[in-house]
Amino acid sequence: MQQPETTKTFRISSDLARRIQDELGENVYLCYQCVKCTSGCPLAEFMDWQPNQIMRALQLGQEDIAFEAQTPWLCASCQTCTTRCPQGLDITAIMEFLTREALQRGYKPQIPQVKIFNEAFLREVRLWGRSYELGLMAEMKLRTRDLFSDLDLAARVVAKNKLGYFPSPARPRLAKEKPAQPVRTRAGATNILGYYPGCSLHSTAKEYNSSAHAVCEVLGLELIEPSGWVCCGSSAAHRADPEQALRLPLINLALVEQNGLDEVAMPCAACFNRHKAVLHELRSDDELRARLSDELGYEYQNSVRVSSLSQAILEHSGVEKVAAAVKKPLKELRLVCYYGCLLTRPPEVTEAAHPENPTDLDELMTALGAKVLDWSYKTVCCGAAHSLTRPDIVLKLSGDLIRHAQEAGAEAIVVACPLCHTNLDARQFQMKLDAPMPVLYFTQLMAVAFGLPEKAAALHKNLVDPRPVLSAKGLIGPL
Repeated sequence: MQQPETTKTFRISSDLARRIQDELGENVYLCYQCVKCTSGCPLAEFMDWQPNQIMRALQLGQEDIAFEAQTPWLCASCQTCTTRCPQGLDITAIMEFLTREALQRGYKPQIPQVKIFNEAFLREVRLWGRSYELGLMAEMKLRTRDLFSDLDLAARVVAKNKLGYFPSPARPRLAKEKPAQPVRTRAGATNILGYYPGCSLHSTAKEYNSSAHAVCEVLGLELIEPSGWVCCGSSAAHRADPEQALRLPLINLALVEQNGLDEVAMPCAACFNRHKAVLHELRSDDELRARLSDELGYEYQNSVRVSSLSQAILEHSGVEKVAAAVKKPLKELRLVCYYGCLLTRPPEVTEAAHPENPTDLDELMTALGAKVLDWSYKTVCCGAAHSLTRPDIVLKLSGDLIRHAQEAGAEAIVVACPLCHTNLDARQFQMKLDAPMPVLYFTQLMAVAFGLPEKAAALHKNLVDPRPVLSAKGLIGPL
């Protein structure tokens, strides 16, 4: 007699969901498949499983899907899904958890370059205290055996002298207690702020650093850089080593506090986001704060406010003072302002009032006399997290942004993040564009409008030369 066919039984398991709940405090069963995470994900087109499908797999205990998918490895940590989830789930953190858990369980990384990047980045930070970009790129090339891609980009960056050839070791020294030491100020300074430049502003974003100092001096803002600051850990730490992602920013906040300062301005969006994140964690978890204080040998007093540089300028100077400092109005210069992902997301961390439609840069550029155009791509991800791992993704996402800016009628894009600037400016020659689009830091345009010397704006450092457009507008001298 013919035996009936047997059917494979499927058992729903909550084991992985419990692990996520225990480590992150996130309940994946709250997901009701609204698909907002997928519809808003800038990398969805590159993924094998969509973010909402990964969430369903976690609910059903389908560990093979969760751990063998490329999706968690491709997550750019742009926080769009986390910001828009109606159930308040930190989907970005869940994706990052899956990459760590997969490795611990012996699964091969589905995007090996991401694992290599995380390891190389954190190794540089352990060695030097800061990111050493040349060493990072060299290790990436050797370990991925991809020796010849992006050599054209490297040649252009070297020609602009935008790379630090040697590491700059950082050795922070924390006292046991907060010292009562006065802060020395320069003559004419009306406000004193801590200033955390981050690793990029001492290397690939030198023009941002020089223009930031120059315009703040005009506005009476004194920027004090704490000695011995360390890398914030960027995306590599919070993906691969969550403890370091908290410890590194806390060291910097403690250094600022010990300088007698109650606010620190951060020009880099990623640095701003990482430091805001540790403040958010410490204020909601007393046990964590006590443990980290024991590790550092210093009890952080929670007295330092973290601001983005644009936010600090607006709050301490205001648009009236900025407008009063203008000597060369940016009349008839049509701009779009690009904020990127991390200046505003997620709002419970960044405390952004309008995470989808920020206006700080718009207000500053309007005060300079520019024509700021409306567009719908202010906070769309440029793919910065994959700049060294999947440049094909960066070229697609950043190329789309430039095309949208051109369609809006812009003559230049204004940015406030060195990672965004690298993707939009430095890689632009690799994109198939009809015409180049200048990409400037907001402080560069402020320096131009304030009539500061060309050295302050450092326009010659940009790979897409903005000087022809500015010269045609009469904002700088003829070339």
